[in-house]
Amino acid sequence: MSDRMRGTVEMTAAMVISGTIGLFVVLSGQPVMDVVFWRCAFGAITLLIVCAALGLFRPEVMTRRQIAWAAVGGVAIVSNWILLFAAFPRASISIATAVYNVQPFMLVALGALFLGERLTLTKLAWLGIAFGGMLMIVQAKPGTGSVGTDYLGGVLLALGAAFFYAIAAIITKKLKGVPPHLIALIQVAVGIVMLAPFANFTELPTDAKTWTLLVAVGIIHTGAMYILLYGAIQKLPTNLVGALSFIYPVVAILADFLGFGHRLQPLQLVGAAAILIAAAGMTLGWSVVKPRVVRA
Repeated sequence: MSDRMRGTVEMTAAMVISGTIGLFVVLSGQPVMDVVFWRCAFGAITLLIVCAALGLFRPEVMTRRQIAWAAVGGVAIVSNWILLFAAFPRASISIATAVYNVQPFMLVALGALFLGERLTLTKLAWLGIAFGGMLMIVQAKPGTGSVGTDYLGGVLLALGAAFFYAIAAIITKKLKGVPPHLIALIQVAVGIVMLAPFANFTELPTDAKTWTLLVAVGIIHTGAMYILLYGAIQKLPTNLVGALSFIYPVVAILADFLGFGHRLQPLQLVGAAAILIAAAGMTLGWSVVKPRVVRA
């Protein structure tokens, strides 16, 4: 299997897992800071075991400069989690996640600005189609259930989360060749340090269900998901990472419907279809821009 194909499979799996995290976060009923802290804590335990088993704790694996970059990426990714999780109860999982997925456009723009990656008309066309699908999803609010307690606030928080995700992804591109397990471990370790002063240790959850949800968010949605995600980011061009990221909102909207009964309206269905078609077109190299024929 080629690196491109392996990266595509990893990115798809990461986005499917990621699309269910809102369901786990909301069902836990815990404050945002607590959820993110325990996500980092359980994720760190998982990644520590994996890194030790793979023999990655060797001086030659990462330089001090790379460790510093990974730590900066940790600040960005933890900030992303805080803002996104805070957006869920305000604008619903579906809407917050859909708005959050403007991040591929931020990522492609940052890739062009700082990594010198080339933007073609075909890439821009597919991203434009996906963006149109995202707008359809945002404009068509859930047909049933609560839309949220602060719709505009939720949208703004999701946009802020998208920006920090794009920053973290660009930093990860600079760490090509570094095992993604170590990158993720450093980032969640930074999150533990960042959030420990704000976590509520005096009123811990007392039921098994809540702890099960928090452990799952740490092990599955953090440890496993970020190993897949960072491995994919290192193998794929930025535009393809951006396209495959659109799988995430489709899964999140489905999880929102199954968990809370938020039904998709026709416009949302059209938007989801546009997103998937754009992701397939980018992945398979379909052309939507007719090449110019130069006549002699």
